[in-house]
Amino acid sequence: MRILVLGGTLFVGRAIVEDALRTGLDVTLFGRGRTGSELFPGTTRLIGDRDTGDYDALRDGRWDAVVDVSGYVPRHVGQAMEALGDRVGRYLFISSHAVYAQTGVGPGSDEDTPRRAPVRDTELLDDETYGPCKVACEDDVSARYGERATIVRPGKVGGPYDDSDTLTYWVRRAARGGRVALPADPEQPVQVVDSRDLARLVVQLLVDDRPGVFHAVGPAEPITLGGLIETCARVAGTRIELVPVSPEAAPPMFPLVRPNHPTQQRSSARARAVGLPSTPIEKTVADVLAWDRDRGEPALRKGFTAAEERRLLG
Repeated sequence: MRILVLGGTLFVGRAIVEDALRTGLDVTLFGRGRTGSELFPGTTRLIGDRDTGDYDALRDGRWDAVVDVSGYVPRHVGQAMEALGDRVGRYLFISSHAVYAQTGVGPGSDEDTPRRAPVRDTELLDDETYGPCKVACEDDVSARYGERATIVRPGKVGGPYDDSDTLTYWVRRAARGGRVALPADPEQPVQVVDSRDLARLVVQLLVDDRPGVFHAVGPAEPITLGGLIETCARVAGTRIELVPVSPEAAPPMFPLVRPNHPTQQRSSARARAVGLPSTPIEKTVADVLAWDRDRGEPALRKGFTAAEERRLLG
């Protein structure tokens, strides 16, 4: 089976390519060639740039499926589809839970939950536009490919090589031990899917040539934010004390802190029925801890700095 991956050397894309190669798929990578050039030796690489609309490298060739990891605005998707035409079988688009309406949603919501209105008139992505732009991308893929379209909507993804610093913040903080400032209710539910589980789902959907929309959320057993941080400490062999602090003291989108709890309680039933695995959260945490230490624990962009936390804790 020949697949084309639009993007694929960073976090989620990297996991998908690794799983595809393990499965025996013939992978072609399309991207700017600026990162991860040492990865996947022997894999065909086509150079282009979605931001500038350079898809010339895709004008020839045929693939059984394309995985769109790096489509964020409708122009990205539209230009890719125009370049590829009917020279691909299935188009699998990596979307987001940001497509969903934020109100009127209860625990256990599934893939039929109402989405936000699509947005097509901007490429400036922020909290207000990211989800609606993904909605427009989903609609365009479905309109063009019909039953040959597959949409995967991941929740928060964790694992080695994560460039978002989200789960990594709590893994590293818990590994330091001591009093931990928590600007949230420790009973808040969280959903973190292992990047390798997401990748396994994507590849299985391609192999099965399966259409539809699928949540990629984890872990299989519900967990709270406090429970997750305690798990991080247990894996690292440290002791911690969670100290609630005012949410107003934290910057927006603090790692894994969300006031709308039902958005962290979405159903994974449909995806699990077709192949989404469930890596234990302890395994994900241990692998993130080992990876972070191996890379030298560079400064994180999210969460409290050590100095900020000391001031909050007094």
